[in-house]
Amino acid sequence: MGTVAKIMRKHPKAVGPATSVSSAAKHMREDRIGSLFVKEGKEFVGIITDTDIVRRAVAQGKDLKKLTVKQIMSSPIATIEGSRTVQDAHDMMGDLGVRHLGVTEAGTIVGVISVRDLLLYYQKVSEPKIAQD
Repeated sequence: MGTVAKIMRKHPKAVGPATSVSSAAKHMREDRIGSLFVKEGKEFVGIITDTDIVRRAVAQGKDLKKLTVKQIMSSPIATIEGSRTVQDAHDMMGDLGVRHLGVTEAGTIVGVISVRDLLLYYQKVSEPKIAQD
C-alpha cells in the first residue's frame, strides 16, 4: 500500500484570510483545484473548498465579492501525516466527512490530498472489474 506522501500534491495553494470568496473561486478554477489553504503570516489557519463556497456562500445568497474566505473557511484543518497509508487517508476522510486533508511532515503542512487523488490512486492499483463496450 502506498503512502500519502507519494500521492499528495506538494506546495499547496493558499490565499490570505481577507481574500474574497469570489477571488478564491477564480483561483480554484484557474488552477483546477477544489481547495485552498488560508494562510495568515506563515501559518495555515484554515481551508476553503468548493463545497464550502457552495454551501456557506452561494446557497445562502451571500455577496461573494464582499464575503472573505476567513468567514466561511473550515478550521482547524484536518491533517494526516505523510507516512500514513493511502487507506488511512481514505478512512479518515470518510470518518470526518471531508474531501481534503492537509498532509504533514513532523507537524508542518507540506501538501494536500483530495478524494480525487485517492480515486486516481485506486484506479491505478485496481484491476478493472467492469468491461467497457
